[in-house]
Amino acid sequence: MKRVKLKVTGISYSQTQSGAYALILNEEKGDRRIPIIIGGFEAQAIVIKLENLNPPRPLTHDLFRMFADEFRISILEVFIYKLEEGVFFSKLICNNGEKEISIDSRTSDAVALALRFGCPIFITEEILEKAGITINPENTDTSAGSSVDSILEPETSKYDSFPDEELYKMIDDAVRTEDYEKAAAVRDEIEKRKRKK
Repeated sequence: MKRVKLKVTGISYSQTQSGAYALILNEEKGDRRIPIIIGGFEAQAIVIKLENLNPPRPLTHDLFRMFADEFRISILEVFIYKLEEGVFFSKLICNNGEKEISIDSRTSDAVALALRFGCPIFITEEILEKAGITINPENTDTSAGSSVDSILEPETSKYDSFPDEELYKMIDDAVRTEDYEKAAAVRDEIEKRKRKK
């Protein structure tokens, strides 16, 4: 079974499910992307790590990392091995110094942990072929027949009128008060601006 290495491209609001977010994974050596619908808590955990923010207290995924470090357990890789009825199934491939262990995980949690452990994320070629969206550099059409922009960013943002400096201050304030949903929304606006530059 051929495996493809992925990298985390970002998080955006889901256009299809209210209160949900889209986690975008991109193949490392190619143009295909995988959008995965995830919940707000997992989105916040991923955004915080992508932005290298330091919450005042450890989040669940940070606690998991500290626990694993204390017991000398490492995560070697994340493997997205199955897609069934729109749900992605993942495994954490772990090592405790003596043996390798495979643990079932939700993909959103697996990605949040991969970012904290600095381990690679893999997917089967079959799943990538089935669920991937190919980016056309000429326009925003995709092989799935939908717009990439509609997946990656919301049509409007309540933060689009703020200057960049204010947005960065808002993220810091949101993390300090543990309002991670706001931090994720502000981060989306910053990422949208970066893509347009």
